[in-house]
Amino acid sequence: MKLSFLSEFFNRFISNRGMRRHFRRLAMFDSFHGSGASKDIPASISHKLSLAATSTIDEVIQTLGSHEHGLTETQAFAVRELVGLNEIQQEKPPPWWMHLWRCYKTPFDILLTVLAIISYITEDMKATVVIGSMVFLSVLIRFWQERKSNKAADALKAMVSNTATVIRRDPSESILEEAQVHFGIQSHPEMSERTEIPINQLVPGDIIALSAGDMIPADCRILSAKDLFVSQAAMTGESLPVEKFASPKSAQTNNPLEFENLAFMGTNVVSGTATAIAISTGDSTYFGVLAKDLTTSNQEPTQFQMGVNKVAWLLIRFMMVMTPLVFFINGFTKGDWADAFLFAMSVAVGLTPEMLPMIVTSTLAKGAVVLSKQKVIVKRLDAIQNFGAMDVLCTDKTGTLTQDKIFLANHTDAWGKDSDDVLEFAYLNSFYQTGLKNLLDVAVLEYKHVYKELNPTVNFHKIDEIPFDFQRRRMSVIVSNHEGKNILICKGAVEEILSICTTVQQGGHKSKLTPEVLASVKEVTADLNEDGLRVVAVATKSFDVCKETFSVADESGLMLIGYVAFLDPPKESTAPALKALADHGVTVKVLTGDNELVTTKVCKEVGLDASEIILGSQIEIMDNEALSAIVESHHIFAKLTPAHKDRIVRSLKAAGHVVGFMGDGINDAPALRSADVGISVDTAVDIAKEAADIILLEKSLMVLEEGVIEGRKTFGNMLKYIKMTASSNFGNVFSVLIASAFIPFLPMLPMQLLVQNLLYDISQIAIPFDNVDPESVKLPQRWNPGDIGRFMVFFGPVSSIFDITIYCVMWFVFSANSAEHQSLFQSGWFVEGLMTQTLVVHMIRTRKIPFIQSRPGNALLAMTIAIMAAGIFLPMGPLASYFKMVPLPLTYFPILGAILIGYIVLTQLMKNFYSKRFGWQ
Repeated sequence: MKLSFLSEFFNRFISNRGMRRHFRRLAMFDSFHGSGASKDIPASISHKLSLAATSTIDEVIQTLGSHEHGLTETQAFAVRELVGLNEIQQEKPPPWWMHLWRCYKTPFDILLTVLAIISYITEDMKATVVIGSMVFLSVLIRFWQERKSNKAADALKAMVSNTATVIRRDPSESILEEAQVHFGIQSHPEMSERTEIPINQLVPGDIIALSAGDMIPADCRILSAKDLFVSQAAMTGESLPVEKFASPKSAQTNNPLEFENLAFMGTNVVSGTATAIAISTGDSTYFGVLAKDLTTSNQEPTQFQMGVNKVAWLLIRFMMVMTPLVFFINGFTKGDWADAFLFAMSVAVGLTPEMLPMIVTSTLAKGAVVLSKQKVIVKRLDAIQNFGAMDVLCTDKTGTLTQDKIFLANHTDAWGKDSDDVLEFAYLNSFYQTGLKNLLDVAVLEYKHVYKELNPTVNFHKIDEIPFDFQRRRMSVIVSNHEGKNILICKGAVEEILSICTTVQQGGHKSKLTPEVLASVKEVTADLNEDGLRVVAVATKSFDVCKETFSVADESGLMLIGYVAFLDPPKESTAPALKALADHGVTVKVLTGDNELVTTKVCKEVGLDASEIILGSQIEIMDNEALSAIVESHHIFAKLTPAHKDRIVRSLKAAGHVVGFMGDGINDAPALRSADVGISVDTAVDIAKEAADIILLEKSLMVLEEGVIEGRKTFGNMLKYIKMTASSNFGNVFSVLIASAFIPFLPMLPMQLLVQNLLYDISQIAIPFDNVDPESVKLPQRWNPGDIGRFMVFFGPVSSIFDITIYCVMWFVFSANSAEHQSLFQSGWFVEGLMTQTLVVHMIRTRKIPFIQSRPGNALLAMTIAIMAAGIFLPMGPLASYFKMVPLPLTYFPILGAILIGYIVLTQLMKNFYSKRFGWQ
């Protein structure tokens, strides 16, 4: 009872008094800025960072109200309630009213609003209501679809969200510290643990553990560092990583980015390890301040966005030319300029593809949801188009072609004989390293019996480590045994280890590594590589002089003790997936850092041509022109550095390919950013997931092939709408011009034209859910705005032929050839025009014969039937007089049926001709 009471008392004491003190310190730190700098946010941020860099570590920890062992969960929660989540404002979804405004401010909706205002001024209330309804529906549908897709995307992103490793104190430690201060109770030894939390949960004062591959999750002050190299390219543009230290080694500077003991949100760890304390999070970070000056309008549009914009402005320019032409023709021929003006405004509305933003957004959103069910998560919706257009896929070997499950197959001495000593030293190296543990380390550590025999926590004491980097391609740990002797254990690529060895262990003796001996030991590794094994060399060095810090300079004069060899067999699904990708027009190129012997064996087993492999050393001496020729003709590249991968991707893009890159390591990040579509997996390092556009929940080429097909389906449905809108609008205006020139009354009243356009718009809502022909996803699909203009001119006049036919039928057959009978004429063209406009999507959605060889989606078919029924009901039902229509004679409908059949037949013949001449996308 007494202990329970004390525990409750301490918890209340700390949560009230202690947290208030923490908040005061935090507020004081945030208030540090120069005179008059409060109005200049970047200046205040710079001053705060400079203050953190020049203060001692203890001062920084005390100012932030933190502790050398980290915050408790209670403290972190309270700070988070005060400062908010660690998120940049641009990354947050906008409030609903802002999102609604963005949905509205498209060129089409603004144009329609202007037309509605003009109609209101001219007292044409019916036109005002119809145009307003069109704007309202298009904006509302887009808003609803985007909110729905954004929620789905947020849910999907949460599945692959990046995390940060923080050090959390046990609450009991905090209680005992307060007890020591106020009651004289003795303190407690450290009680803290490392835990993974989502990056957005990080708060100022959190102690963070960093290692290779980690994103820097906040602006941080380095507390301790070991060979820490950080890439600041995102902040400074510098391509080379910068080394960071706990204490600054350079002169004082006014630029926070030049402080060597600060790390910034948005950068990433290339190599080494460190602990750091978060100074600022979210919008208060240096990156957050810079982001406030950026808007989405300043972002460079993608190829897809530029293509859509070109089509949109093509239609707008077409409308700006045709609308005045319709106005003047009707004004001069009819003599009623007011009616001519209203009719021209209605034509302008009909030419405006106001549903384009909604169709594009909902199609992409629907594609993202479908892809998520296939274990493909889309981070950026526009990437779906690039996914479908991709014709070259560059991929790593490990885990993509192979099973991603490394098995330790052999542990031998330098001469190929089994050696337990090699396994034990390799185990110590993997056990004690604190950097990024790769699959090879995991495979070594799976040998649990080695841990029991070595008992490293008792028999060995870690002194230091020299982390891995991609230049050295090795890493070392230094341990002290029970005799007090320091032993450096180095593990890494065979060539790199041999370059720093001067001796080799042979039996129980040490021999010089002469050229003859070197050739012999290389034969052992070559034999292992030819068997498909990945070989890692292990070497050691003993130190008689005791010291606590070691560097790369100590990695010299080592003794080679042997090798650990790993097996990563190919996946059974790899060969079929490669064939499926090839059948869909995607060429796979393997880009790996592994050696050529292992790469050759694996590639042969999965059916890739490995007769000639290009090595990184060859690429190093090539100029861009030579590299461009090589990447076209070769498919396997081995022993590559991150820079080599990036150059290959850029070279392929320069040659006109749409390039996808699939990778999951820190060495893949540059190529992921350079590719048209970066693809990673949910188990990838933070920087790889951040750089990728698409995340796979399963690292498999088969999943990727399914994603490519879905991407092409999504693109195909968008293309249907754009082609349909362009050709239909062109045909309608052509028909209007002819009717205006030869018919003594308006061929259709403005109200009727607006209603027809409204019904037509509603029929298009189901396009994102339409089926796509297998032939349409067979090959990569590229955005070609120039093809849209040709398609529009080619197919637009087809509908005009049948519009003119119905003119003649109404004029000569049904005697609707005077102003007294204009309602009959207008009703006849209203129905026929709506029928052909509604059918055009079925004609253009496929190269095949519609409804027979290619069946539309159920939603599209149902919507088509509903709109066609509504179009017939309006003149035939009780609402006819409201829209100034009259019932059509029953003999009209057989003629209408014949016209529609003729329209379908002629369009099909034109499709066949067009596809043979220009191809069909």
